[in-house]
Amino acid sequence: MSRTSLVVMGVAGSGKTTVAAILAERLGWPLAEADEFHSAENVAKMSAGTPLTDEDRGPWLAAIRDWISAAAGSSVVTCSALRRTYRDVLRQADARVRFVHLDGGRDEIAERMSARTDHFMPLGLLDSQLATLEPLEPDEDAVVVPIEGTPAEIAETALTALDLGSG
Repeated sequence: MSRTSLVVMGVAGSGKTTVAAILAERLGWPLAEADEFHSAENVAKMSAGTPLTDEDRGPWLAAIRDWISAAAGSSVVTCSALRRTYRDVLRQADARVRFVHLDGGRDEIAERMSARTDHFMPLGLLDSQLATLEPLEPDEDAVVVPIEGTPAEIAETALTALDLGSG
């Protein structure tokens, strides 16, 4: 496929938005933030500390998949993509979908989440997200990138691992 979409994935607080923005800038690709695809009901549930169900996530994942398909060229999108079945939905897009899993320890991520003041996802949902996270499988077009270092260093590690070089 001539179009590629990088899905920057991981649990809340792993740095998806920041790293995805750097990747999009370096590659010159448009960026979408998965949180913008959530319904008001989903945001309200998460804000109240209630984990989303697979039923809640279905329309959200379909909307992200459709955005990838509608993009005029290659793109970058953030999405937690915690389960294989969620990633399978995204892979149905009309593009080569590659995953960049931002991986870090619970304590580091909890510290990051505690410092945020502008996000609806409460720290109380971190353990639920970590429990839901299914490791990438060998047949998935993906790289795992540790979240150690600056966001720019993490993005550079991702670009190198994806063999995309710096844009």
